[in-house]
Amino acid sequence: MAVNPDPKPGRWILPLVVLGMIAFTYFFVRELPEASPDTTLATGTTTTSTPGDGTTTTSGPGNGGTVDPEVQAYLDELDQINSALQLLRTEMVTVNEGFDADPREIEYSDAEAQMETIEVDTEALADQVAAMTVPAGFETNHQALTSAIDTAAGAASDALAGLRSDDEGELRQAAVVAYTQAADDFSTEVENTKIAAGVPTDG
Repeated sequence: MAVNPDPKPGRWILPLVVLGMIAFTYFFVRELPEASPDTTLATGTTTTSTPGDGTTTTSGPGNGGTVDPEVQAYLDELDQINSALQLLRTEMVTVNEGFDADPREIEYSDAEAQMETIEVDTEALADQVAAMTVPAGFETNHQALTSAIDTAAGAASDALAGLRSDDEGELRQAAVVAYTQAADDFSTEVENTKIAAGVPTDG
């Protein structure tokens, strides 16, 4: 009767199986396609706050490339609103200074009528800003824009109320200062929004 020289022949099976799995994994991984070097990852939105002046800048999608048509339409409308607001700002200052001039250059009835128009027109601009469709990634910028235009609208009403009051002009003067500051803030936020969109600005 022949004697088996290896009393445990099955002990070689497991190492052979392991070696086979390692070899299979090695050749399988080598056959996988390499990642394309042109693949880019979408970046998220970042918000930067400037200490002191309360302005904010949001870096949204599209920076460094072609501006999306929706974003461009949004920026164009902001430019139109800002242009109208700056004209109203100039008119507010002109009326206020003319009414306070000595001798007076603008009579009360004319000043009242012009301030009424400024109040109505500024409120209309605030309503327009509130109704705008905000592109994704620009929500923070739009909140700052809304705050500035709403402040301007409130200041226009206060200036008219101050003109109609019996005080010596302090209320009106303070409201005019608030109006001009709000108009400046709105203009600054428009520039911040353009920067966030990657659009060159005048500054």
